[in-house]
Amino acid sequence: MVKQTQWIKNAANRPVPVKVNGEHVIPFQGVGKYKPSDRKHAPRIPSNIDYPPDGNKQVATLKEALIKAGLHDGMTISTHHHFRNGDYLANMIFDIAHELGIKNLRWFPSASFPCHEHLIPYLEDGTIHHIEGSMNGPLGRFVSEGKMKGVGVLRSHGGRYQAIQDGEVKIDIAVIGAACADPFGNANGLYGPSATGLLGFALADSQYADKVIVVTDNMVSFPCVPWQIQGNYVDYTVEIDKLGNPEKIISGTTRITKSPDRLYLAELTARFCEVTGIIHDGFSFQTGAGGTSLAVGEYFKKIMQQKGIKARFARGGSNKYLVSMLKEGLIEYILDGQTFDLEGVHSMAENPNHVWTSPFTSYNYHSKGNFAGMVDVVILGATEVDVHFNANVVTHSDGYLLHGIGGWQNCLFSKTVILPVPLFRDRIPVVVDEVTTLCGPGELIDVIVTERGIAINPRRTDLLKKVKGSDLPVKTIDELKEEAEKICGKPDKPEFDDQVIAVIKWVDGTVIDAVKKVKKIATTR
Repeated sequence: MVKQTQWIKNAANRPVPVKVNGEHVIPFQGVGKYKPSDRKHAPRIPSNIDYPPDGNKQVATLKEALIKAGLHDGMTISTHHHFRNGDYLANMIFDIAHELGIKNLRWFPSASFPCHEHLIPYLEDGTIHHIEGSMNGPLGRFVSEGKMKGVGVLRSHGGRYQAIQDGEVKIDIAVIGAACADPFGNANGLYGPSATGLLGFALADSQYADKVIVVTDNMVSFPCVPWQIQGNYVDYTVEIDKLGNPEKIISGTTRITKSPDRLYLAELTARFCEVTGIIHDGFSFQTGAGGTSLAVGEYFKKIMQQKGIKARFARGGSNKYLVSMLKEGLIEYILDGQTFDLEGVHSMAENPNHVWTSPFTSYNYHSKGNFAGMVDVVILGATEVDVHFNANVVTHSDGYLLHGIGGWQNCLFSKTVILPVPLFRDRIPVVVDEVTTLCGPGELIDVIVTERGIAINPRRTDLLKKVKGSDLPVKTIDELKEEAEKICGKPDKPEFDDQVIAVIKWVDGTVIDAVKKVKKIATTR
């Protein structure tokens, strides 16, 4: 059991541990306050004489590749989440590590999914010491109950790239699963039974890890084109029978919500954007792949058709709805970070205006600018928001860590940030006095849209002026909280142990909050 004894309050007035997993951390200093002064991390210089002159780096098995890469106790092993809930590869890696008797590994995924419940026995027996990556479902619950030996570290997609680039996390072995690859190591996610569309989340791993293994179930002759991962970064290649379950790799359930309440939320969000002039010729937007966000995109589409206007670009995750807008000429470009369905995969492979991006170009805060601040409006979700417009996306009101951050924090730097959220879920208010876990500071969140009213951050006097005299149901955030409590009652706060089970990193690598072990599930009175 890990006990944290030294604490410091950060600029958000949140107590955070001075050390995490034995290493000193930097507390959150405020938005835009921390500026790094070091140089980028660099991996060891490789030599061409250590690699086959014919370019064939293929070995017979994943086990052989891991052994050749020097797998031993205490290493950092990275994977990516392009295979989502259909992933077999991450489970295979740690099956092999367990078989070899390896201990105390740090697993550094870009995200985990319910399919990785398979790894819980390896967390229990010490094969895996701790996870540094977004956690979804069973792993998050396991960690919330204080059962992981180390402390989890959650980062945004951009924050993960930043951590690798800055040397905060030094990857010993990166294992990159690719739907298509050649024996040299060139790889993409576009073709084959395990097609994912893009391998952008593995880009930093390929560039900075000491050893890189590319694994595919679709090995083709050199050259594999187009290459999203360059073979010049790769040490070993492996062909296996199956990388994952195709039905769960590409989500067949990425559909617009049918819930009347959620549809109203989406319509209200789109109306707000129309009234305030956010939707205009040449604007840009980003919506997620959840049912409500997809519905917002469809309402945007109707408004754009009615007004005869088009968007300059849309940021993805791409899906069939976004692809249809590209085909119809309603948007000029999709700048895509990940692909949620086969329509998105095919569009990425065939349409030059469907552009590949990565966490470096889109979100990396320690770079010479990124795409996030160029987006006019972003539509995001949240598990909780509070009266100061702070938001939580990783824990629920009961304190359990059940979600990852993804690109959510990075998107907060868009010009207008809107959170369409229900006023309550399962009779638990979503608008609260203070969020259980701070993931995004209120100064970056502009609008909260609920089915019972819209709250605009007082900082956005421009938006308040634009809605004046409109028929939009504008209320204060305090009025929304009071209304939720009248309907549902005031929820008790969850009770926590002293044990820190995870920390939340801000986009600049500082610690914005800590998550403690859950002692008692919250109730509503």
